[in-house]
Amino acid sequence: MAPWALFNPGVLVRTGHTVLTWGITLVLFLHDTALRQWEEQGELLLPLTFLLLVLGSLLLYLAVSLMDPGYVNIQPQPQEEVKEEQTAMVPPAIPLRRCRYCMVLQPLRARHCHECRRCVRRYDHHCPWMENCVGERNHPLFVAYLALQLVVLLWGLYLAWSGLRFFQPWGLWLRSSGLLFATFLLLSLFSLAASLLLASHLYLVASNTTTWEFISSHRIAYLRQRPGNPFDRGLTRNLAHFFCGWPSGSWETLWAEEDEEESSSQAA
Repeated sequence: MAPWALFNPGVLVRTGHTVLTWGITLVLFLHDTALRQWEEQGELLLPLTFLLLVLGSLLLYLAVSLMDPGYVNIQPQPQEEVKEEQTAMVPPAIPLRRCRYCMVLQPLRARHCHECRRCVRRYDHHCPWMENCVGERNHPLFVAYLALQLVVLLWGLYLAWSGLRFFQPWGLWLRSSGLLFATFLLLSLFSLAASLLLASHLYLVASNTTTWEFISSHRIAYLRQRPGNPFDRGLTRNLAHFFCGWPSGSWETLWAEEDEEESSSQAA
């Protein structure tokens, strides 16, 4: 590996996240918080559980940030070339188009990410904290990461608060609890951000839409043609498809089925 590769934005962001995670954890263990009280009382299960949750959230973060989010192949294999030929038989109402940047035929719900310089299937957004796109393959893990991270943050918030002692002279308090109080403020900010992100993504998952589609529906051809979301199949099926991949099938097929249902209802 070339030395300058260590200064890649992705390496810097992931290293920063890892250092910040373990730094905050170390502050909580070194101060007189509930963690130290549990250790002194011989109750090691709770501190160990907290450490395992921190490690689990960090591993999920690395998995989401390093995995393929669902890139559309730039150089299609022979069988995919046949699939491209078959798209000529797709009803013209389905707006498939070729990306003007990487020149691949974009499936429905795909979008070109200028940061990654690739087209991503079921593109949600590019996450700067991950330095990776959130797309069809890693979106479920991203939601799981947000949920676990929120649990860790709220627990850490409680631990930081348990170690704060306000009935001390200002100078003594600043020396003994200044770092812990700064950690508490940082955890409060992160907890608020994680809560809002998790709530918004659960709403999007429940309605089978993406961040990009929700924000830019007026600019997307396959959404401008419909009064509602053509991919919404109800809460249960939306959740089953998102987390379990059931029922399976391409978005083009689902879009065409919705179009046929609307035509049938109008004819009736």
